[in-house]
Amino acid sequence: MRILGMRGLAIAAGLALASLGGVAGQAAPASQAAATAPDTGAAGAAPQAAAGPAGVSNTAPTSAAAPATANPSSPALAEDGGYAMAPTPGVGQPTPGTVGLQPQVTKNGVFAHWMHNAILMPTITAVSLLVLALLFWVVFRYRRAANPVPSKTSHNTVIEIIWTLAPVIILVLIAVPSIGLLSAQFKPAPAGAVTIKAIGNQWYWTYQYPDNGGFEVTANMLKEAKDVGAGERARTDADGPRLLATDNRIVLPVGVPIRLITTANDVIHSWAVPAFWIKLDAIPGRLNETSFTIDKPGLYFGQCSELCGARHAFMPIAVQAVSPAQFAAWVRAKGGSMPTPGQASDKVIPQPGADGSAAKVEEAAETANATGPVENVTTAAPATTQGATSNPAGAGNAGL
Repeated sequence: MRILGMRGLAIAAGLALASLGGVAGQAAPASQAAATAPDTGAAGAAPQAAAGPAGVSNTAPTSAAAPATANPSSPALAEDGGYAMAPTPGVGQPTPGTVGLQPQVTKNGVFAHWMHNAILMPTITAVSLLVLALLFWVVFRYRRAANPVPSKTSHNTVIEIIWTLAPVIILVLIAVPSIGLLSAQFKPAPAGAVTIKAIGNQWYWTYQYPDNGGFEVTANMLKEAKDVGAGERARTDADGPRLLATDNRIVLPVGVPIRLITTANDVIHSWAVPAFWIKLDAIPGRLNETSFTIDKPGLYFGQCSELCGARHAFMPIAVQAVSPAQFAAWVRAKGGSMPTPGQASDKVIPQPGADGSAAKVEEAAETANATGPVENVTTAAPATTQGATSNPAGAGNAGL
């Protein structure tokens, strides 16, 4: 009986090992097939994060649901998904040895450039030369050798009227075009404008396109070849000048009004592109807005223009201006969509950290994944307003 019992145990163990081998043999081809299956990008990724409140559709996609990369035959062929456009010397960037403003490519910039060259500089030069000439004349004419007995004149009505009216007239002549330019710089964007939201971070920029599906682009400065680590891409002359080239350029259409909205996640930054005549502060807990229209295709550079910490000088801006058709192709390559032409934007632009922002939506999605879906919800969560003092300065960088 003992021998039969031992034999039964041996037979049972053999059958168990045979069954395990069969299961492993079936699992191995399946794993190999999964490993060799092509990467489908967003199609095979985790589901998109939970949607924000009603009317909020500018949330950047999470990294788990990043849009598929551009087709190799699409117009977005550069490493950052933008267009392979090289910078033009003297256009959209500072030029060594030159004096004056950069060539302007917006209507406000062209007018400001004309005002600077035709009104301000001649006026400043004339006033400075006049004052300098008067000083030399007074020193020479009323020196002690020529006037041993000083004059006791205390008033001269004609001179007093002249030196009172002349500055007033000069200021009025300068104020008239200045007020018009100031008003034009803060003119609201018309219907059909392309909305771009620039978010300042220490020390890089993130951009969202609320009207084009809410996708997000993050731009960091490209380092020099001697400073990059293993696997990092170094700056080349095709990327742009030193300290101004970025790993991701933002793309905007030519001839279409641009609605620029700025804010920040941490400290005050400033989005500035000299060729656009744009300098708009990015303040935590606040949304600033301006509009402009780019008239010429090209590559234009800028920088953060507000002292924001140790690496303030390493927050460049690179804008690639292309035709509307190329812009639409770039948007589709990024996984976005084009709105109805001429339709006013109806997207809600939340502040970083506010309800509906990218950080809050991602946080809500993580909570939902951890706790499971909530059933039988009959009332929507109340909307909350966020003041600047209660801004938690969340990351606001979904998709990084």
